[in-house]
Amino acid sequence: MKCEHCTRKECSKKTKTDDQENVSADAPSPAQENGEKGEFHKLADAKIFLSDCLACDSCMTAEEGVQLSQQNAKDFFRVLNLNKKCDTSKHKVLVVSVCPQSLPYFAAKFNLSVTDASRRLCGFLKSLGVHYVFDTTIAADFSILESQKEFVRRYRQHSEEERTLPMLTSACPGWVRYAERVLGRPITAHLCTAKSPQQVMGSLVKDYFARQQVQEEMGSAFPVLPGGSTGWGALQMFGRTTPSPEGGSRQTWMECWCSNLSPEKIFHVIVAPCYDKKLEALQESLPPALHGSRGADCVLTSGEIAQIMEQGDLSVRDAAVDTLFGDLKEDKVTRHDGASSDGHLAHIFRHAAKELFNEDVEEVTYRALRNKDFQEVTLEKNGEVVLRFAAAYGFRNIQNMILKLKKGKFPFHFVEVLACAGGCLNGRGQAQTPDGHADKALLRQMEGIYADIPVRRPESSAHVQELYQEWLEGINSPKAREVLHTTYQSQERGTHSLDIKW
Repeated sequence: MKCEHCTRKECSKKTKTDDQENVSADAPSPAQENGEKGEFHKLADAKIFLSDCLACDSCMTAEEGVQLSQQNAKDFFRVLNLNKKCDTSKHKVLVVSVCPQSLPYFAAKFNLSVTDASRRLCGFLKSLGVHYVFDTTIAADFSILESQKEFVRRYRQHSEEERTLPMLTSACPGWVRYAERVLGRPITAHLCTAKSPQQVMGSLVKDYFARQQVQEEMGSAFPVLPGGSTGWGALQMFGRTTPSPEGGSRQTWMECWCSNLSPEKIFHVIVAPCYDKKLEALQESLPPALHGSRGADCVLTSGEIAQIMEQGDLSVRDAAVDTLFGDLKEDKVTRHDGASSDGHLAHIFRHAAKELFNEDVEEVTYRALRNKDFQEVTLEKNGEVVLRFAAAYGFRNIQNMILKLKKGKFPFHFVEVLACAGGCLNGRGQAQTPDGHADKALLRQMEGIYADIPVRRPESSAHVQELYQEWLEGINSPKAREVLHTTYQSQERGTHSLDIKW
């Protein structure tokens, strides 16, 4: 079987199945161990259904298929249960990072405000044994800020000889994978090099957060980790193999303790609205600072988490979301200025208008063109359009964009490209009916909830500016370039990939 988007003779995606598989005996869920009524044994392995297929045409190798099958709740429970066993050398610090587009789904599904939904989700995850729960908005701050600078640079360098525009966003893994594997050059040259929020969050957790964990505990003789691991057991959990403390001095113990928490001793889970985030985690390049460890070890969709919650105990105590800055908690939920996404278009448009033309833009006005998923934003000065941005969501609009771009008839300077029609809120990993279609009533409710979340401009975050200095050694430093930017695979492809009718 093939999906309607596929150009291959045989599809490598798994077909839809109603069969549900038991969690393996060697990785029982917390509920099974406790003998609770609300068991987790009915959870199915994560599958990419044909209707969910976004990144098409040779997008997944057999090896990737095997790895993708491990991106499910079973792997999550495996780590939870290892942390309960006596062998502390196998313990891991369990971190969950939640995408802001997932929160409206939980709010609508459980009939809560978005703030209460965030606290309920955090409390539930911690009741399972998760140590820290973060919001990925701070990672999107970095992605947007780096994209802003790159667009201004490209705009100034653009010429007939060096066509650096339009700049196409790179935050959507389905679109990026399609561009790399199907379109190849010259399209990949137009992709923004700023890493996606998920990639940035991986570095924040496994590099910056890991270092901070050790520094915060340096003054304690026998620090206590979340979950109860203490002293030498905590050191083993941090990747340190040490002898028994019997007879050892406090100084010797502290010398060991001052070593960094190794990235491989953190198990980082991303909660996201779409399945393509799973593919992104597999393909992510491994920054030197992470010592060969992936930034995200497992990606679970909002729907997978909701299934776990429905089969668990929802009467847990709510908890505030953690931050990367010690005991400081997230006191409110915020988002960026996008109708259903991380808002790259609106923020980059405002920045470019100010930086290039000294124009302050408060309200970004969208105008629908071909359909509601292809919209235009323009800036005029002295009767001339000086900035022309577009939002292209869904593969029909993406195909039309690429055809015009290849013909040299594409008038836009910047395009926010998302594989999912309707944007990130409409990701196939949430708000789906049992038969695999979008739950339109739930989506409308989610859109209203998301629109009511207060908007935060990335430039306004004091924590981000602090991280640029303390973590990245400056805004335009070589380390910032290494950590926050990426390169793309390129391959020459025939024009047949543009003949697909989406």
